[in-house]
Amino acid sequence: MFKNLTKCFSMIIKNISNKGRITKKNIEKTLRKVRIALLEADVPLLIIKKLIKKIKKKCIGKKINNSLTPGQEFIKIVEKEIISIIGNNNYKIKFKKKKLSIFLIIGLQGSGKTTSIGKLAKLFQEKYKKKILLVSTDIYRSSAIEQLKVISKQIKIDFFNSNNKQKPIDISIQSIQYAKKKKYDVLLIDTAGRMHIDKKLMNEIKNVHKIIKPLETIFVIDSMIGQDSINIINKFNKLLKITSIFLTKIDSNTRCGVVLSIKYLTNIPIAFLGNGEKFHHIKEFKSKKIASKILGMQDTISLIKSIKKKIDKKYLEELKTKIKKKNEFDLNDFLKQIIQMKKLGGIKNILSKLPMNNNFKKNILLQINDNMFIKIQAIIKSMTMNERKNPKIIKYSRKKRISLGSGTSIQDINKILKQFELMKKMMKKVQNVGVINIFKNIKNIMS
Repeated sequence: MFKNLTKCFSMIIKNISNKGRITKKNIEKTLRKVRIALLEADVPLLIIKKLIKKIKKKCIGKKINNSLTPGQEFIKIVEKEIISIIGNNNYKIKFKKKKLSIFLIIGLQGSGKTTSIGKLAKLFQEKYKKKILLVSTDIYRSSAIEQLKVISKQIKIDFFNSNNKQKPIDISIQSIQYAKKKKYDVLLIDTAGRMHIDKKLMNEIKNVHKIIKPLETIFVIDSMIGQDSINIINKFNKLLKITSIFLTKIDSNTRCGVVLSIKYLTNIPIAFLGNGEKFHHIKEFKSKKIASKILGMQDTISLIKSIKKKIDKKYLEELKTKIKKKNEFDLNDFLKQIIQMKKLGGIKNILSKLPMNNNFKKNILLQINDNMFIKIQAIIKSMTMNERKNPKIIKYSRKKRISLGSGTSIQDINKILKQFELMKKMMKKVQNVGVINIFKNIKNIMS
């Protein structure tokens, strides 16, 4: 669903990542591209204007975090603003303690409502360990009751029998009485699909809702409907209080503007996403995951967060000052970088999350072994402070001593000293002393 928007954002982020800093000129150019990408994704203009305004305000004059590059800082800002639009507080499923929790499932005909009930039942049973009962009140579609009965058998969940001669309200009341008697935790009530312009059916569902007083009223809607869904949801919500949205068919090639606009325009949270035909194809909606998926930067965002939490900011400041003053980059700095990498789970973990060509990444990961950094650490720690500051004095006799002290060969020491010289040359060229830039340099010299 997010394929096209993700592709657009990946290109936008790649372009700004090549800039040395965020300026008014390059951010305005970037935001024009963001605006076009969002319009193509069917995001309403009202939301686009709000989003662009907030991003622009936060970007211009922004002091870049020392551990990040302008591109990464931009990702962080955009991610935060997208989350604020789609809903920062993730929906949490509520169940009554030691009492029956009634879920009323409503929606348009053909939205995938009955299949979605099967998905919800399976999720509630497997993840939340609830005893579930299913019932259908759809007396208008001849095969509707039988369809849910078949689904209940497939997912091995109990079904309350009903028939087309009964009234929806009677089926609802009887199923509630039965569920309470048999001590079920959850009752999922399927309803007939209806249009918001059908007054008779809308009054019927309103009365059912009023009498049974469900804990949750979940509105199931097809994501392919697009922005028309906002009007439909609001019409239903005027008659009966909708607590959450189940968005189906998000695995289709449809534009994703509806995901970005439902919460903002209806004030109703998206709770579930249907991403396939199978009953396990259901996801609980998480705004942060959706935002990072839209940006196509799930791994990079998680790496940025790890850097903020785990990297020694004092060391980064020292390194930045050192490079600015044209001071020599020594083996102590090299050792400190290896320690920082270990904090982030090792070089393989870092490289797997960096944006780069997939084939290139695969080849690099095959070549690099985290054990090689243990060897480097052992060699540097076997050196004197003078040797670490002045590697040029390390001749054969010193190499022999370091070799014995670290349990490595002279060939290993020669290799590391050569890699260090390459690293030193690269550090002189680094414009932005971001941690990810440093890791990219280490990746280059190791390969």
